[in-house]
Amino acid sequence: MAKSKEQKIKLRLLYDILCKHTDEDNSLSTPELIAMLKEKYDITVGRRALIDDIALLNEYGYEVKIERKKYYHYCVVDRPFDVSELKVLIDAVQAASFIPDDKTEQFISKIANLAGEHRAEVLRKNVVCFDTVKHSNKYVFYSIDTLITAIENQKKASFLYCDFDVNKNKAYRKSGKRYIVNPLALIYTNDKYYLVCYSDKYRDLCNYRIDRMEKVAIEKSGITPVKKYENFNIHAYKRQAFSMFTGELKDVTLTVDNTCIDAILDKFGEQIPLTTVDGTSFRVRVQVQVSPTFFAWCLTSCKKIRITAPAEVVKGFEEYVKSVIA
Repeated sequence: MAKSKEQKIKLRLLYDILCKHTDEDNSLSTPELIAMLKEKYDITVGRRALIDDIALLNEYGYEVKIERKKYYHYCVVDRPFDVSELKVLIDAVQAASFIPDDKTEQFISKIANLAGEHRAEVLRKNVVCFDTVKHSNKYVFYSIDTLITAIENQKKASFLYCDFDVNKNKAYRKSGKRYIVNPLALIYTNDKYYLVCYSDKYRDLCNYRIDRMEKVAIEKSGITPVKKYENFNIHAYKRQAFSMFTGELKDVTLTVDNTCIDAILDKFGEQIPLTTVDGTSFRVRVQVQVSPTFFAWCLTSCKKIRITAPAEVVKGFEEYVKSVIA
């Protein structure tokens, strides 16, 4: 390698070696680093120059720890993620059903390597096995990338959308014709990844599972301006939606047993105002998309979460319960 090129790339390769092969419990000495640079990249560096390079890395915030033994020893102790954070990321990938099995293994390997080779091996050996059914759409990440680009550029997106029949064959909706929508945001909920979008045809929000999409493309035409969704708040939307089957948005009053406080805070957030009714219950007013899933959520509380207003939602819940019994 030409000397001028060596100097341009040497610091980067030196830091890569330290990141991959060292941590707080494993360091490399000056002779070892010199030998690895020569063996791996055919870069020759002297001891004094190496010490200066390490000092330069520290000067610019890369935090290489230096320990004096027979030789100087070096290790990287400051990383973007600590081991516990990487463990959480690995578990999240392992548990996500929309990530196919082959992609799951690739992701886990990439995440583990961020800890360096010694701790990466420990992370790989301690992967939690979740009881997750993985989907087979190998193009889901291409779809996600295309949809993000469409949202960023405020362009319409189109795709084919499929279900499965009883023989496990794909059955395309709309006889295989493309859906054309105005993408607003991507949301991960109920172990699924969805596109939230505005439909020109229905003049309302729609949600589509990304793992059920195929041949996602960006259209030439821009999105349809809708004032109501100019500042679409995905976090508020997720709190309102009890499933990705949308319903009519309404203000609903719930009277809740005190023992269900965790369920309320988990769903609507810890900042939601509560009003004490008596020593055993409280009242809360929430905006929700009224749907069968919302009614089912209330029903599972065994009368501890009761809909008390408005009257049409109370009546809708009563009709839902009758239909379940029937």
